[in-house]
Amino acid sequence: MPQKLSCEVAELIDHEEHVYTLVLKPKTSAPSFLPGQFLHLALDSYKPGDFWPESRVFSIASSPLELNFLRITYAVKGKFTHRMESELRDGSEVWIKLPYGDFIISPKTDVCLLAGGTGITAFTAFLSGLQTDHENSIYILYGARSAKLLIYRPLVESAAKSNQKLHPYYFVESGSNSSSIPGRINLNKVWDIVPNPVEVSYYLSGPPTMLKTLSAGLTERALPTEQILMDAWE
Repeated sequence: MPQKLSCEVAELIDHEEHVYTLVLKPKTSAPSFLPGQFLHLALDSYKPGDFWPESRVFSIASSPLELNFLRITYAVKGKFTHRMESELRDGSEVWIKLPYGDFIISPKTDVCLLAGGTGITAFTAFLSGLQTDHENSIYILYGARSAKLLIYRPLVESAAKSNQKLHPYYFVESGSNSSSIPGRINLNKVWDIVPNPVEVSYYLSGPPTMLKTLSAGLTERALPTEQILMDAWE
């Protein structure tokens, strides 16, 4: 059952280029959630029994083992996130309700995770809890506008060091180097990277254009719909 909680912005991290991370401290411990689930964030005050104020959904980027603090990362793109950028500071009060969603990665099959920008947050809780004995292969293609916006790359690399079944690849649209692939994530690259691309399940998280393009491409390559899962977070 989702719960509604008041939170303090314990830390606001500016990654530049209008991308931010919020570390939220709930006034009471947050309810349990599963990796891949999301929360609703409201900027206006809320009183129990009143209508829930305008809110926006964000993937919970932090581990389910860390219920005293919750982390989200967002890019400024619309009216609500512009409000977040202009109004939120360390110590600000916000309201959240959680958990929601069923974008849960199956441990029973090989998977390919396609993450664009802050869409990586749909996968970070899963990666932070990845066990060393995870048996199936995980291919993660993580793209951003620039190398510095691969915010969660250290987490991905740490998880890859702990589990040889995790295979990370990084894409940047500008300023690529020897450790990244230039350009956006595309299916031609996926087919080069994944040994048996028609046999894995695909999890997509990122901007709407990316989801539309990649999901249509996977369908054109005759993948069944049950192998294409999307986190439509916008």
